[in-house]
Amino acid sequence: MFKLGDFDYRDRTVFLRLDLNSPVKNGKIISDARFRAALPTIIYLLEHGAKVVIGTHQSKPYKEDYITTEQHAEILSRLLGQEIEYVEDVFGKYGRERIGALKPGEAIILENLRFSAEEVKYKPLEECEKTFFVRKLSPLIDYVVNDAFAAAHRSQPSLVGFARLKPMIMGFLMEREVRALTKAYNTGERPRVYVLGGAKVDDSLRVAENVLRNGRADLILTGGLVGHVFTLAKGFHLGDANIEFMERKGLLEFIDWAEEILNEFYPNVRTPVDFAVDYRGTRVEVDLLSEEKWLFDNHLILDIGSRTVEKYREVLMKAKIIVANGPMGVFEREEFALGTVGVFRAIGESPAFSIVGGGHSIASIYQHGITGISHVSTGGGAMLSFFAGEKLPVLEAFRISYERFRNKLGGKTWKNRENWNRSPK
Repeated sequence: MFKLGDFDYRDRTVFLRLDLNSPVKNGKIISDARFRAALPTIIYLLEHGAKVVIGTHQSKPYKEDYITTEQHAEILSRLLGQEIEYVEDVFGKYGRERIGALKPGEAIILENLRFSAEEVKYKPLEECEKTFFVRKLSPLIDYVVNDAFAAAHRSQPSLVGFARLKPMIMGFLMEREVRALTKAYNTGERPRVYVLGGAKVDDSLRVAENVLRNGRADLILTGGLVGHVFTLAKGFHLGDANIEFMERKGLLEFIDWAEEILNEFYPNVRTPVDFAVDYRGTRVEVDLLSEEKWLFDNHLILDIGSRTVEKYREVLMKAKIIVANGPMGVFEREEFALGTVGVFRAIGESPAFSIVGGGHSIASIYQHGITGISHVSTGGGAMLSFFAGEKLPVLEAFRISYERFRNKLGGKTWKNRENWNRSPK
């Protein structure tokens, strides 16, 4: 696949697809983690004289965090120390004029790509290629650099639509992500421990099934709603309040699937032994086998308990490979961050090669100053799809573009072939 060092970008227009989709509170972006992760690629392109057209999405239609990219432009401008102009257009006349007016070393950011209806649905590469988005922008750009690993599991025009029309190049972040995830998945080192939490239950079940069946994992530790589903599948009752909540979320339908995984791979899946609830404004921990279980009938479980954290810590400290995705509970409330922070700190202190991913996980890591994790992935859904053994549309698009253009480029734009396999320093 093409890498950044393979091309000469001077006076060339580059469409740089990033994933700057970030947490928003009261209309304001509250984390710049994904912006910082993209900086090396942006700086490289600007310093090499590219005219950079940045595209990103933010949330989905009708959600509270579905905002324009004006703040994204402000954050990038601050981090880079140069103006990144916000263009209030995606592929209309104004946007195309601003792209055409760019000078080497300048950058703009287009409006939230999901303001375009074509960008909301998933379609095969061939259909994405025919969209107005691709047809309008393609004549204006020379290269496409994709650094949006967090969206690599999606097939949308901005992500895959240019692959057969322009050379599609991996950004530094994309390359680093793929290298780290491939190392964790293909390694023969043991024990290999996966920590699956958060609310993406179906994705997590696919990961658990794939890595256990294919001998990629030795143990699965669970938390969050993923832990709830596996706990119910083991036959434990989590109380009326929690059952009703999970029913509203459509999670009870996954219990049979979780039970099948447990039956086939017992005892490789571990579940919490205690949980924490909010009882009269105070964190109260309840052992799963204690008489205080009646609290689960009226109070939602918001975190794993301290005993679970200690048991998980013992496992993590002996691991050689750790892959973790999703929080252990409602970490946004400080008193219920104990489980997530405790597990992530243990991962950081473990001598294992470790990967932690997912937007909420990243936020918790930076918020609590957790260090020692080998690789913090910017992708949640993409990371889960990768470890579920699924083909990621964006990685497939890289391969298609490489096969199409590798023998057709030369002259000023294509560097010596000795650079093909060079990795960023």
